[in-house]
Amino acid sequence: MRPTLQPGDGLLAVRCGAPKPGQVRVFADPRRSTRYLVKRVGAVRHSEHGTFFEAVSDNADAPGVTDSRVFGWIPAARSYRVLWSVRAGR
Repeated sequence: MRPTLQPGDGLLAVRCGAPKPGQVRVFADPRRSTRYLVKRVGAVRHSEHGTFFEAVSDNADAPGVTDSRVFGWIPAARSYRVLWSVRAGR
């Protein structure tokens, strides 16, 4: 999520509200459930199965980036909205 977030930054995230484009959300990596990812919400879609969002990277061309282009859309019910961040070292 560089440049928005840097390694070591702290986040306060809560499970609340529907995702909206531009929000930053936290969710378990769909490929490795022991790891959490922080991504920005792109598009949002609703279906009979629930609400899903496209997880996009702020720096999509960086080496090793993984987002919805790799793992698909994320169920909103399994995500947390980032409300506040603290820059590391402050």
